[in-house]
Amino acid sequence: MEAPRAAGVDHDPETIDAALAARARAVRLLTCDVDGVLTDGRIHVDDDGRESKAFHALDGVGLKRLMAEGIAVAWITGSSSASVAHRARLIGVTRLYRGTDDKLPSWEALRAELGLDPAACAHIGDDLPDIPLMRACGLAVTVPHAPGEVKRHAHYVTRLPGGSGAVRELAELILSARARVG
Repeated sequence: MEAPRAAGVDHDPETIDAALAARARAVRLLTCDVDGVLTDGRIHVDDDGRESKAFHALDGVGLKRLMAEGIAVAWITGSSSASVAHRARLIGVTRLYRGTDDKLPSWEALRAELGLDPAACAHIGDDLPDIPLMRACGLAVTVPHAPGEVKRHAHYVTRLPGGSGAVRELAELILSARARVG
C-alpha cells in the first residue's frame, strides 16, 4: 500500500486524511535525517576535503515554527559534517546526533529524556538507516526519491523532494493538523 502523498505544501485542515491528521496532531517531537531530507543528498567535497551541503531556507522556517509551537526538534544523522552542526545552530536546533548509523538508540534516549510515547514522535528520513525509527514512531514520513522499502514504512510521502522544502511541507502538515478541530 502506497503512503498518502501531499496535494501541496499548504494543507487545508479539512482535506487532511483523518488518520494522518490524528497522527500529526499527536506529534510532540520531530526527528529529521539530514542528507536527502534537509539536503538534496548530494555531498560537495572540495580539493582540500572540506564538505559542504545546501539546506533550504523553507525547511529552517518550518522547523522554527514547530519549535515556537512547543514541538521539540532533533536531527539524527549519519553525517559528521561540521556544516550540519553549523546549520542546526543557526536555526536553533539544539538536539543534534551526528555520525550515527544506528539511529534508534539516540532516538530512544531522546524520547525517554522528553518523557514521550512513540506515538508522540514523528521522523522524516529517506534511506535504510531510517527504517527502525520509522517503524517505532507514530508518524513516519519520507521523501519522493526514497527507495521503495523506505516508502513502505511511511505513513506519508511528501510532494516536495528532500532539500527542496520537504521538511517545511511536513511542518505545515503537523501545524495544520494541530489547528484542526475534532
